[in-house]
Amino acid sequence: MFIDVAKIKLKAGDGGDGKVSFHREKYVAAGGPDGGDGGRGGNIVFQVDDNLSTLMDFRYKRKYQAERGVDGGGKRCSGKDGADLVIRVPRGTLLKDAASGAILKDLSEDEPFVAAKGGNGGWGNAHFATPTRQTPRFAKSGQKGEEREVALELKLLADVGLVGFPNVGKSTLLSRLSAARPKIANYHFTTLTPNLGIVSVGEGASFAMADIPGIIEGASEGAGLGHDFLRHIDRCRLLVHMVDGAGSEGRDPVADIEAINAELAQYSPELASRPQILAANKMDVSCDPAMLDMLKSYAAEKGLPLYTLSAVTGEGVDELKNAVWQTLQTLPPVKVYEPEWTPEAPAPDRVIEIRVEDGVYYVEGAWVEELVGSVNFDDYESRMYFERALKNAGVYEKLEEAGVGEGDTVDVLGLQFEYIR
Repeated sequence: MFIDVAKIKLKAGDGGDGKVSFHREKYVAAGGPDGGDGGRGGNIVFQVDDNLSTLMDFRYKRKYQAERGVDGGGKRCSGKDGADLVIRVPRGTLLKDAASGAILKDLSEDEPFVAAKGGNGGWGNAHFATPTRQTPRFAKSGQKGEEREVALELKLLADVGLVGFPNVGKSTLLSRLSAARPKIANYHFTTLTPNLGIVSVGEGASFAMADIPGIIEGASEGAGLGHDFLRHIDRCRLLVHMVDGAGSEGRDPVADIEAINAELAQYSPELASRPQILAANKMDVSCDPAMLDMLKSYAAEKGLPLYTLSAVTGEGVDELKNAVWQTLQTLPPVKVYEPEWTPEAPAPDRVIEIRVEDGVYYVEGAWVEELVGSVNFDDYESRMYFERALKNAGVYEKLEEAGVGEGDTVDVLGLQFEYIR
């Protein structure tokens, strides 16, 4: 099954907690604190894999979580860093922020991309020793790893896109020009998924061609296969527009060209303006010369090059291939999307909110959570450190501004204290 869109949740690893430990050794008095730091949490990394061609793997697994860092140990031993989680995707996958749709990264190159960073490890109590605080009985907790929901969208990296009504011979032409072997049969919608082939022009010269199925008049309203696969020609530098030049099904090739171009314009005006080459196929079938003359007049009027061929017999195929190659030399390279998402500015170290509810003053904020997690409330020195940290962060001033009074209850993440001026 061909899957080209997916939505997944990412959770980078949390950092390990710092260790509260003291040096114990025979004949060594007051060895002092020796708690080590926690390890860094693992990142979530995306890596291009050319052995993959769809996003099938993401159909059944929707949540990806990296390893947590190991807690610090005694004797100043730091915890082991959590392993990075590497997610492999096909080349050409767009990584987007699920909420805004902004592009985070176009995964078209070999360099790995870190989509979610692991949290830093917490400090052990060895960091908090001072001449006046020689036995700190507290350490810092590890920081949380980043979390985000992302959308994956595969856009094939092809130089040339084959477009046209069903059953005009696109798959046959692709199989004639490349090693691709799409299903070929004499009925509409034989091709149900995009096919990609590499067309060799000579030694060291080649281009990628994509056969895009299901575009018919009314596709934007859901007719046929709709616009589901048009994303795969978004990057194409050149469109080869195939028509049944023999009119073997009683269709008007000029009307077909106009109908397909109208659908392309409705999907993306930029896509509709891409350079096109007209390819009149099935010329091995007897046809009305007036129809071919009409097609030639239309091509001349629009300034479009027209090539006649038979994908079945191979007649005219080489001429089309060479024309495509020569046109590609004049066009810019395959489009690579620039990131549209910029990381939010990091929050100040000590963002604190005061909320008053039923006479209780609640102190909240990410920094407060980290502080509480690093304090041993059974230890006097640790409690003094907690109080100094709140004072230095301006918590008392904010409480005064909020109207706290003598004897009022202050709640710090569930820990309640009586306020004393």
